[in-house]
Amino acid sequence: MTRETAGKPVASYFTAWRFRFRGKTRRLLTLVDCFLAEPEKGLSPAHLGREAGIALYDAAQMLDQTPELFVKLPRRGDGITRYRLASSVAARGEAGIADFVRQQARRESWIFYLLGCGALLLAAVILLALAPQLL
Repeated sequence: MTRETAGKPVASYFTAWRFRFRGKTRRLLTLVDCFLAEPEKGLSPAHLGREAGIALYDAAQMLDQTPELFVKLPRRGDGITRYRLASSVAARGEAGIADFVRQQARRESWIFYLLGCGALLLAAVILLALAPQLL
């Protein structure tokens, strides 16, 4: 790793295929509950990981990948990155946030199923194109 890339997230070729909400709703809602329990404080990934029972790396990754829910605060003198709920999300209330997260997970599930159906249809077209030559 060079000095230019140290500390920066490495771009992945599969970022368009990464699902941020699908399969993670329970963990995201647990993180949201931690923020709602302490609304006046900016919380660090280490604190959230302890409170939610999630690994530190997973908590930090979820906080970074969902900017719709969590906002990164400027660092203080101690160098610890802290996060808060986005103001638009905090205004929704607990039930509204849960509905938003579930809606995003449903949307990603539909995308996943559509991609799977598209792959199956593509395989069927290839098989139908090759079938006359094989018989």
